[in-house]
Amino acid sequence: MPSFDVMNEVNWVEVRNAIDQANKEITNRFDFKGSDARVELNDKALTLFADNDFQLSQVWDIVVGKFAKRNVDVRCMDEGEIEKISGNKVKRGVTVKAGIDSDLAKRIVRLIKDSKLKVQGSIQGDTVRVTGAKRDVLQETIALLKKQVTDFPLQFGNFRE
Repeated sequence: MPSFDVMNEVNWVEVRNAIDQANKEITNRFDFKGSDARVELNDKALTLFADNDFQLSQVWDIVVGKFAKRNVDVRCMDEGEIEKISGNKVKRGVTVKAGIDSDLAKRIVRLIKDSKLKVQGSIQGDTVRVTGAKRDVLQETIALLKKQVTDFPLQFGNFRE
């Protein structure tokens, strides 16, 4: 039976390149001279550092711009709370969500069942496998998911006959 996978993959090479470019721009910008503004990439999380809240928002804007240029979807980033560190410096943690969490996977399966299309959705780890009898129905399912799920980036891959 034809099938495809619904997933969310983050290109870590592009994320690392965007962070490097953002740090380079931060060190070269005049309004950040003498400040401790920077972005660090740890495992699957980013940490933004700045001297105050305004600079922190400026650093985030630079990072978002660099992600956009490198086709990294910002919807898979989950911003944390602003924390005060030594003196009046601030930092913010940003987690990168790779894969589909269980709540979104359940929502996708529910959308597929409620659509009355002749396909089956099953949760397999951090992906959702969709199987159906015909390719046309699978393509309708992809169109439905693209239209309905707008708050999280989805990729459709592993299309099999």
